[in-house]
Formats: sequence, structure tokens, C-alpha cells
Amino acid sequence: MKCNHKKWLFLPMRCFLFLTAFSFCSIITRRKLTEITHWWTILASAANIVTIIVLWMICKRQGITYCEMIHYNYNRKQGNIFRGFVFIVIMISMGMAGMYAAGVLCYGRFPYLAPMMTEPAPLYPALLNILVLPITTTIAEDGLYLGYGVNNFSSRWAAVLVSAFFYALQHSFIPTLLDVRFIVYRFLSFFPLTIWICYQYYKGKPVSYIMTGHWILNLATTIQIAIMSLLL
Repeated sequence: MKCNHKKWLFLPMRCFLFLTAFSFCSIITRRKLTEITHWWTILASAANIVTIIVLWMICKRQGITYCEMIHYNYNRKQGNIFRGFVFIVIMISMGMAGMYAAGVLCYGRFPYLAPMMTEPAPLYPALLNILVLPITTTIAEDGLYLGYGVNNFSSRWAAVLVSAFFYALQHSFIPTLLDVRFIVYRFLSFFPLTIWICYQYYKGKPVSYIMTGHWILNLATTIQIAIMSLLL
């Protein structure tokens, strides 16, 4: 995919999707943003579906498939199991370390994880999201920020840093709160990880490693929320 300076403008798309979705739900339900944070998985799944549709339209317009866009080749071996396992362990460890470090920097607490991220949600959507959220998030985010983002820049540093910046920034609005400290906390939680992911992808690491690790991280979150919802 050739670099086009206008194409990177799609990268902030998910930030606006989340801002719009949470603001709209707040208005129509007449609730404060702080009162609908537990809906974040439901709204995230909806934003994922919109993102996937946009990616499908982009691929169709360019005459390529999604797998071609993310450089996944069914006919080539996607790495080996041991290397994939090590990669995923590092990825998960970096994700947890980033969140804990951001908690110390922004809230002065260790360990700190934002409590609203695992709040009980409506039971049936919470159970359904165990299937929906991990797979749609993986397809949407890795398609947008890796396949579409990283591959759109000829400069290595732009490919990694610009894509990683927006990859992390979207999390600042999941959920959307008018709280600068929370926004910064969420961004810092993910920025080191997204830089590492984008760099590994740029270097040619199998995208299957990244997508599997990403799926596991989101699966763990949805299971935790489902358990909390069952115990409510």
C-alpha cells in the first residue's frame, strides 16, 4: 500500500466514534457520562463493527482483501508456536506493566487499574460480548492501525509513532469521561505497548502473533466483566 499523506486522517476515526457514541447515549438517556461507563464494552463492539465496515469499504475500493491489507498470507507459515507464545507473553506483560506504570504516574497508586473498566454490565450483553468484543476489536484495531496505518507510511518512525499514537489515543475515550487525568492515564497505559506492537509489525513479525495476543487480552477483560455481571 503506497503512502498517501491524506490517508492517515482515518486514524483518529475511532476517537470520534467513541466520543460521539458516549455523548449520544448520555444525551438520550439523560445520564452523566460517569453513569454510563459500564456500557463501554457494548459501545466498543458497536464502534468495532463500524470500523470493520469502513475497512471493508477501503479494501473494496483498493481492490484488495483484508488479509492482503494486514499482510496475512494463508499460504505462508505464520511463525512457530514457541516464538508466538513468547511474543504473546511479552505483549501481555507489557500491557499490564504500562497500565500499572500509568497508575503510579497519574494516581500515585500501585497497583492501580481503572475500576470502571471491569464494572458489571447488563448481563446478556456482557455474556454475548465474550464472543463479540475480542474478535471484533482485534479485526478493527489491528486492521486500522497496523494494516492501514503502519503500511501507509514510507518513513519508519512515522509508520510506528503516528500509528501507535492514535492506537493508544483511542483508549483515552473508552469510556469517554471529561477528566483530563483519566484521559492521560488511559493514553499512557497503552502508548508503550502500541509503539512496541507497531514496531514489531513494521519489522515483519507475523501479524498472527499480534492478533492472537490482542484477542487474549480482550477475552480476559470480557470474561472478568461477565463474572462481575453474574455476581451482581
